Amino acid sequence: MSQLLNTREIADYLRLKQRKVYDLVQRGEIPCTRVGGKWLFPKEQIDRWLSMRGSAESVGPPVARPAAGAPPVIAGSHDPLLEWCVAESGCRLALMGGGSLSGLDRFAEGAALACGLHALDVASGEHNVPFVRQRLGDRGVVAIEWARREQGLVVAAGNPSGIRTVADLPAVRARVVRRQPEAGAQLLFDHLITQAGLRWDELTTLDRPVQAEMDVGLAVLSGQADAGLAVRAVAHQLRLDFVPLHWERYDLIMHRRDFFEPPLQKLLTFARSPAAAAKAADLQGYDLAGLGTVHFNGP
Repeated sequence: MSQLLNTREIADYLRLKQRKVYDLVQRGEIPCTRVGGKWLFPKEQIDRWLSMRGSAESVGPPVARPAAGAPPVIAGSHDPLLEWCVAESGCRLALMGGGSLSGLDRFAEGAALACGLHALDVASGEHNVPFVRQRLGDRGVVAIEWARREQGLVVAAGNPSGIRTVADLPAVRARVVRRQPEAGAQLLFDHLITQAGLRWDELTTLDRPVQAEMDVGLAVLSGQADAGLAVRAVAHQLRLDFVPLHWERYDLIMHRRDFFEPPLQKLLTFARSPAAAAKAADLQGYDLAGLGTVHFNGP
């Protein structure tokens, strides 16, 4: 099992300031995983990541490279069940933070073995496939269903503002926390705001977007915000209330040849286990009936 370094240790190892490490995490440019609210860095994957850049001093925007040389990491959107399965399955994959669309870009550049994607195409009403077809359609990639997830508004315990729909947000003067523009949750939130006949400038929002769904929940839990969009699992983990709004599909995007290799096969096999099903039920807001379904198989 790869040694896991905390933020201070990885900063020392890379001879960087911790602020630089957090910047790399937020931009999805370093292999990492989040456990118990803390970022951990698998040393084995960090060494491989460094070798593809030449040195710690060369750390910067990822360099485009062939998919065959992609490090064993999953880029893209965070998912609580995926995070748990990666840690428990022994698949030797790491997670790279960032939103759905930035993760898709990392995958396209060859900086990740796979990408977690949940992005609603408003024009077609379809999840994920239009974005994959547009950006990766001729690269021999597949979109494999991971889970259906329930998205909604995370609000304070007891829902003291009585929020029932997105349309209630301006009426109760809710302070709303947003995600970064490339996040799948923000694409959905933008659509729900438009559907409700609202504009963002009619809402009170926090000054800066947050980078992960758990950060949405923590902003509500700390009292910095009154509402934000995230999966039900986040609200349940933090004992917050949840206003259900939308069921979405979360897919894993990968090259067809990599689907048959041990890391992804081990992960997907474990995801079908009773232990994973029990964890999904405990987290809440998951439907695993379609796990493994191929929704796109490019040329």
